[in-house]
Amino acid sequence: MNEISKKTILLVEDEENLHDALRLNLELESYEVTSAYDGTEALKAIQKEYFDLVILDVMLPGIDGINVAETIRVQNNNVPILMLSAKNTSADRVLGLKKGADDYLNKPFNLEELLLRVQKLIEKNKKMQDRDTISDIYSFGKNTIDFKAQEATTKKNERIQLSKKETMLLKLLIENKNEVVTREKILQAVWGYNVYPTTRTIDNFILNFRKYFEEDSRNPKYFHSVRGVGYKYTES
Repeated sequence: MNEISKKTILLVEDEENLHDALRLNLELESYEVTSAYDGTEALKAIQKEYFDLVILDVMLPGIDGINVAETIRVQNNNVPILMLSAKNTSADRVLGLKKGADDYLNKPFNLEELLLRVQKLIEKNKKMQDRDTISDIYSFGKNTIDFKAQEATTKKNERIQLSKKETMLLKLLIENKNEVVTREKILQAVWGYNVYPTTRTIDNFILNFRKYFEEDSRNPKYFHSVRGVGYKYTES
């Protein structure tokens, strides 16, 4: 990798020998590594800079890895998280994945396997970013959305102010154009893990979008509810 495309990793591990060994091996693979030895340090680093991946130990002093992962997701940060844990029950694994980890590796682990998982997570994230990026201004039919200004111009040429949640949900649906976005994914990306609105709350947002943007709100062309699964934005 050249300097420009060097991928950055936040390594959060309090066991010093393991930390040093992991850091060395990651740097030998040309990753740029930032070290954190506890949960508080990790969250400060996340606030300050962008990372391509977080390697996160579960058992940390102070704020543990589960809470760190949950906090990262509540802040709507979708950085891939590879969780490391000495606990190897399936309940622990499920909890880690539920709280926001993308992958989970039990200690002791094979170093080659870890490096392979790191590479795969970074590649997968890059593909998603490449596919998902939409510009700040997006037009469809007679409607235009300005994501940055959080406003839209509707089919009747009316300018409306959008709430932050409306803007986030619109962006998520449009980024996944023609694909069903599950309720779970919407909760994770828009509301964060701590607050669980009912399905009706999301339904109300979709009803608002139809009112703003559809020619006939009872026969929607763009915003659809897929019963029992999620929601979909379509554009032919």
